[in-house]
Amino acid sequence: MKLNKSSQLLLASAASLTIAGLFTACSSLTTDFVYVTSSKAAGPNNYGQIDVFEINQESGSMRQIPTSPFPSGGRNPVAEAVSADQFNLYVANQDDNTIVQFVIGNDGKVYPQNTVNTPGIFPLAVAVNGTNLFVVDTYQPLPICSTADPCSGSVAVLPITVGSGTPPSDTLGSPVANGDLQYTPLCLSGYVQSTATQTWGCQGAEPDVIVPTAINVPGSGSYAFVTAYDSTVTPNRGYIFSFAVSSGGALTPTGVPHDMGVGSSGLGVRPTAIASAGAYLFVTDSINGIVAGYSAASGVLTLIGDTPTGSQPSAVIADPQYPYVYVANSLDNTVSAYSMSNGALTNLGTYSTGTQPVAIGIDPSTNHFLYTANYLGSGVIGTVSGFELSSTAGTLVNSDNSPFTANAQPTAVVAIPHGGSKTSTGSTSQ
Repeated sequence: MKLNKSSQLLLASAASLTIAGLFTACSSLTTDFVYVTSSKAAGPNNYGQIDVFEINQESGSMRQIPTSPFPSGGRNPVAEAVSADQFNLYVANQDDNTIVQFVIGNDGKVYPQNTVNTPGIFPLAVAVNGTNLFVVDTYQPLPICSTADPCSGSVAVLPITVGSGTPPSDTLGSPVANGDLQYTPLCLSGYVQSTATQTWGCQGAEPDVIVPTAINVPGSGSYAFVTAYDSTVTPNRGYIFSFAVSSGGALTPTGVPHDMGVGSSGLGVRPTAIASAGAYLFVTDSINGIVAGYSAASGVLTLIGDTPTGSQPSAVIADPQYPYVYVANSLDNTVSAYSMSNGALTNLGTYSTGTQPVAIGIDPSTNHFLYTANYLGSGVIGTVSGFELSSTAGTLVNSDNSPFTANAQPTAVVAIPHGGSKTSTGSTSQ
């Protein structure tokens, strides 16, 4: 694997990291740190930015920490994830085909450490589960694949070696091998494994261009699900790919991809986002304006039903503690709230956000605050909308002073608890 370490990524020394790790947040009332990537920034290299907000545990008000924003280490950051130890942030920069690893200090600040190339072309989604980072690329790394001559996407797994030190700096390893490949292609026709190389490849020629949109790895880490659509048919057709994940991170297809165009409704044109809650998956479809619920036992998807959303749903998240699901609707600038029972959703209400919400998250410390990253925001800047979440009713109330200013064109959001150890939550935009 190629390794890139630009001069910008070498500014942080081991000594500065150790000192930063000993600092505490500016406010003792901080419950979480929220990381919002923005794709548009000033400067000759047009690098992206990472805005870092702290959430006040009493009011839900958000403010940027001192010295925020930070460079994303590349151009057009579109996705991010936090390691299981809560001390490492991974940012995918699409225009550079890179993932930049940052160490997170106890004060919430981020310090770039390493940059690795993704196995494919144009990363668009990442997820972390345990000691593996999963990355979805728009195209496979083949000479014929480009925006001028597109081909189907791919998914890969990069192992994470937990670091030492204060704070610990984890390391991304080489992609887990799929036979003689470093990635697994997205095959609409199904999969066949070569007896000679043990490579999972497409069963016959793949005539269609399968465009991936999102990835989710549920809490068990046993399965990974990738949403995608067939761009060569009109209207498009949505699919969900399912892979079993071995203890070492190797992917095994569980069968042909699930066709979202079949089932009780026959809907499923262009899936945009995916989230999980226990044994259930929730997938948004931007064309039909629905969120579909599935049971996902043993990696096999069974449609439970679909529920209307707002216009062009772009992101979805399931509350990890309470039975609620929330969908960001990019065209009508709203969040739809749902109660969940055995994977079935019931609408609780709709709430206004800033302009064009494309990512959504819930605070991991208390599961009491929700926020959206709004791509168009206000004028030339982006914004983050904050809400207080009712744990008993699932309804939302605007946080004090919401929306909050971010850099232009925010694309993704994740969060970590301040001084805690719960799993981070958030989503990426596509």
